[in-house]
Amino acid sequence: MNSLLACFKPAPHIARLSLDKTDPSYKRLRLQVFLGIFIGYAGYYLVRKNFALAMPYLMEQGFSQGDLGFAFSALSIAYGFSKFLMGNISDRSNPRYFLSAGLLLSGILTLMMGFMPVMLSSIWVMFGLLFLNGWFQGMGWPPCGRTMVHWYSHNERGRWVSIWNVAHNVGGGLIGPMASLGIVLFGAWQSLFYFPAAIAIIIAIFIFYTMRDTPQSCGLPPIEEHRNDYPPNHVQTADDPEKELSGKDIFFKYVFRNKYLWYIAIANIFIYLVRYGVVDWAPTYLSLHRGFTHNQANWAYFLYEYAGIPGTILCGLASDKLFSGRRAPIGIIYMLLVTVAVLVYWLNPLDSIWVYNFCLIAIGFLIYGPVMLIGLFALELVPKKAAGTAAGLTGLFGYLFGSVLGDAGIGYAVDWFGWTGGFTLLIASCILSIFFLSLTWNVGKPEKMSEHNKQ
Repeated sequence: MNSLLACFKPAPHIARLSLDKTDPSYKRLRLQVFLGIFIGYAGYYLVRKNFALAMPYLMEQGFSQGDLGFAFSALSIAYGFSKFLMGNISDRSNPRYFLSAGLLLSGILTLMMGFMPVMLSSIWVMFGLLFLNGWFQGMGWPPCGRTMVHWYSHNERGRWVSIWNVAHNVGGGLIGPMASLGIVLFGAWQSLFYFPAAIAIIIAIFIFYTMRDTPQSCGLPPIEEHRNDYPPNHVQTADDPEKELSGKDIFFKYVFRNKYLWYIAIANIFIYLVRYGVVDWAPTYLSLHRGFTHNQANWAYFLYEYAGIPGTILCGLASDKLFSGRRAPIGIIYMLLVTVAVLVYWLNPLDSIWVYNFCLIAIGFLIYGPVMLIGLFALELVPKKAAGTAAGLTGLFGYLFGSVLGDAGIGYAVDWFGWTGGFTLLIASCILSIFFLSLTWNVGKPEKMSEHNKQ
């Protein structure tokens, strides 16, 4: 562990710039690091869900829906553990190295899956490779979260996190049309893997040259001091808020004892089940059961992802402006509407391609708002030096349980009970997510600030 930390150790603080250089440097570097985490995190999604688009082709080779769902669940299992454990390492690391290394490794592995037929030869081989890829993917969110809390202060973070969060819609949405383009250019469905992977590797290099660690490592004051905007009392550390925390303190002092983190982590199970239960099975459901061509199914995947962009930004703004920083109310409203959209997607009386596309757009528009809120909520419940670990805990629950059930659970439910079983699981998950979000209804209400925070 210590040798791994040494490879990614935070950049040292340097002497502060003069006052006349501080503001322009802050503006330039904030934009620079934001582009690094936005484009960088979008790049992660170019090499995350390729297998979902390849599943219809693999089924034509004799693999069952349940077996492929089982193999695909490996990515989520590994991602959940990695996001949590690597999140703790990320809290004590330089995001410039951490973020670029994870994407580079994921890109190389995905490139190999496209070029080497043996890697798609059996369920267990695919399970192992997807598990490894999931571990590399877990290195994406935590350094981005660390960057956000160091470069953007409390009262502006909601809107910036909501804008950054659509990076996964950009990357996830691009994979559909990119898959179609790759097949046209290379004439092989295996290009679903190697074409996006090559682009992801280029993005990893971009991250390395764009990212920076903390403002202090660039000769700037902490963001709270620069904007005179300090966090609420309940997330302040007992001593220096800029002091790097030990792994033990992060886990046992600020994360495991926080009941609200546990509530939103459990809610995240059911939100992620809906998120991935819909999107990962959309190409299979639409192409094999609703008459879509492979190309039409790929574009439906694209529409789902890109509809999340305005929905996520609207959700973040609403939680800031309409509910004064309370995240639960707007999350519950969104999940109620998701429930309605899933019901129409399932029971569509017109059996029309346009209605199915509209339902996917509606679900995509709505589901990513609660996804974003959970991550933002986690960042706000702990000191910024524990941000990656807190987000990792919610991610662990979302991916280890929610996404696994969305992939393998939906796959086996469909094998055993038809699509009625699959959609029943989705509806039940919507209801349970609403219940657990309701337990945090009043968290985030404006509170009396300390004299230190008023200064």
